[in-house]
Amino acid sequence: MLDQIGEFLRETGYAHFVHGFVNQGAWKELVMIAVACLLLYLAIKKQYEPLLLMPIAFGMLLVNLGPTGLMSAPDGFGEVGGLLHYLYQGVKLGVYPPLIFLGIGALTDFGPLIANPRSVLLGAAAQLGIFTTFVGALLLRFTAAEAASIGIIGGADGPTAIFLTSRLAPHLLGPVSVAAYSYMALVPVIQPPIMRLLTTPEERATVMEQLRPVSRAEKIIFPIVVAILGILLVPQAAALLGCLMLGNLFRESGVVDRLLKTAQNELINIVTILLGVSVGATATAERFLNPQTIGVFALGIAAFSLSTAGGVLLGKVMYKMSGGKINPLIGAAGVSAVPMAARVVQKVGQEENPSNFLLMHAMGPNVAGVIGSAIAAGVLLSIYG
Repeated sequence: MLDQIGEFLRETGYAHFVHGFVNQGAWKELVMIAVACLLLYLAIKKQYEPLLLMPIAFGMLLVNLGPTGLMSAPDGFGEVGGLLHYLYQGVKLGVYPPLIFLGIGALTDFGPLIANPRSVLLGAAAQLGIFTTFVGALLLRFTAAEAASIGIIGGADGPTAIFLTSRLAPHLLGPVSVAAYSYMALVPVIQPPIMRLLTTPEERATVMEQLRPVSRAEKIIFPIVVAILGILLVPQAAALLGCLMLGNLFRESGVVDRLLKTAQNELINIVTILLGVSVGATATAERFLNPQTIGVFALGIAAFSLSTAGGVLLGKVMYKMSGGKINPLIGAAGVSAVPMAARVVQKVGQEENPSNFLLMHAMGPNVAGVIGSAIAAGVLLSIYG
């Protein structure tokens, strides 16, 4: 009986940490537990991207609580793997991110983009951070696959970052996903100083004309045309772009109400839980606490900032070329943090001119950024995948 009690005590997580301290290794897991608790605090108290930050943080917590075996692979001799190992296969095989895109498409109105096609250019300009950071990461001795995975953070699109990183650099999945969602949550903090720095009060106060009405036929044709042209151009983006446009076609067709409600609610919510927890479970102490992680976070903020700057700078060019009819602030919404970036544009614009309503104008570049980041990921995947 005493032997059995002793065996039980030796297998507890407490014994693991006591033994770890003796061997000077357990402190890393305790640091990861503290990081997970901090992320949970930010998700719950500060409401920073709680829908994904909370499951990511809890997955991180679970995998660092000693020898739980949650991420253990089957041994090939009849021993099954851990729960999170099997859930992670949806990330590894590239299943979860496209399903998230299906839900995003079902929730997104592409009307502002259709009404103002020039928004596509702003969405493209806001991908600047992806490719400049990619070059910077190469100069810092990251491999091309790692540099691509880090650069995609500049797209401010969590599912796209997870999709690309799981294919090119799965060992960086934890740091990249946490960085991507952290910076998405900090859009209201990061973007406004850049927007004010690069624009004048006169430019920020610019009032734009009301967008034209968009017909139902245009909204139905749009996802079909974008899917055909985009996938023919970048076949590697087919999973993300195809699911995004299918979800939008559910929305605009008006004939599949049950499928639309499922994509908007049950499906995207279930996949969000599975994606978040399994991605968080990759953030083990060994993978997360190293110099590479610091580099990922530093390059990630640079990528996001450069993407914001790229959109605003092209917005300034369009402001000049249009004779002052386009507010350059809407270029900042070219990152694909939908709809938070568009709301930030609205807020900054109204600070300069209380009668200014830029939200719908900013939604054009915002949804263009979603398409742009998916295509950018496809380009990087086709070259380095």
